Amino acid sequence: MMEHIEELQPLELRGDAFQRGLAQASASGSDAARVAAATVARVQEARRAGVFDDRALAYLAAQRRFAEQHDPGSLAEVCGIAEGFALEVDDLFAHLHMRIIGDLGEGATLDGAPLDGDGCSAFALAAGRDGPLVAKNRDFSGTHLGIQTVARHSGPDIATGSMLCVGSLGSPGAYSSGMNARGLMLADTQIGARTHRVGWLRYFLMTRVLARCADVAEALAFIRSVPHAGGGTLILADEAGAAAAVELGADAVAVEEGERVLRTNHFLSAELRDDTLPPDDDRIAANSEQRRAFLSQHLPELTGEVAEVMALMARHTDDAGAPAPVCQHAEGTEAQTLSSVVYSAHDPCLYFHEGTPCLGTWKRFAL
Repeated sequence: MMEHIEELQPLELRGDAFQRGLAQASASGSDAARVAAATVARVQEARRAGVFDDRALAYLAAQRRFAEQHDPGSLAEVCGIAEGFALEVDDLFAHLHMRIIGDLGEGATLDGAPLDGDGCSAFALAAGRDGPLVAKNRDFSGTHLGIQTVARHSGPDIATGSMLCVGSLGSPGAYSSGMNARGLMLADTQIGARTHRVGWLRYFLMTRVLARCADVAEALAFIRSVPHAGGGTLILADEAGAAAAVELGADAVAVEEGERVLRTNHFLSAELRDDTLPPDDDRIAANSEQRRAFLSQHLPELTGEVAEVMALMARHTDDAGAPAPVCQHAEGTEAQTLSSVVYSAHDPCLYFHEGTPCLGTWKRFAL
């Protein structure tokens, strides 16, 4: 598998946060209409459907004030993206909070479907033949097919030198996963949560961690020191061989450190497990336990080779033929495995697969 991997160059985004956001619209193949359909169009539909009620609007306003005070860089990047693609900043900011807005409405729906189904499976191997590694299958709305990107971010606000991130055009920084030049790697998973507060949005938090933290210890110290909006997890590993899974609750942060850590789309910790919202008719959230059980069974068997991890992320069934939906398929705009990524701290690089990884067409991007 590895000998057939093509080497590609990432999208280069340079300058301050606003300039990096603005530069997305100038990327080769950038399609403003497709970006709008994947971001602000969903917000506009939700607004017409009444999803953004007074409670949601008050929460968004409070989140905007929090970002202005505590994370102006992420807000500047969003403003640059909005200007580049001729989008409304308020709509783009709301798009980044859509899952939280859905949670506030206890599973609010749009046209009978959950708001932008969002799953993901992610794990870290602190050691192994090619380790440390972080891997993630990105399970998200099919509207993001065709606008995913691998981008190298560099600028005066990135104290770690540079960041190599998997994300989507129209969205900021490490919108799905990333690594920095100091050897810190991270990926996230979405969790529907009963409780949300004003605090760090996970997508902004990920970018800040990569821009400022050199290793897992620094990342954990920062994460524990700040309030969080709630919902989701982070999987972290660094070049020195530390790894952790972090559950981001509005009322608590739960950390599991170990050589092999894994999360899907439900909380596991005693502090937060009761805060997981039931999946209702969200197909991907509903198989979170099944994916975790399958991956938990196979993680101890891994030698830590990149090719081995790629093969695991492409699995549909277990050895006995029972369903193991790590690589998830769907139709059209439904949530599905949009991509898979494996980060290697020792190379350093990432291996990226656009579309379901069972197709076996991986690309390599060097940091």
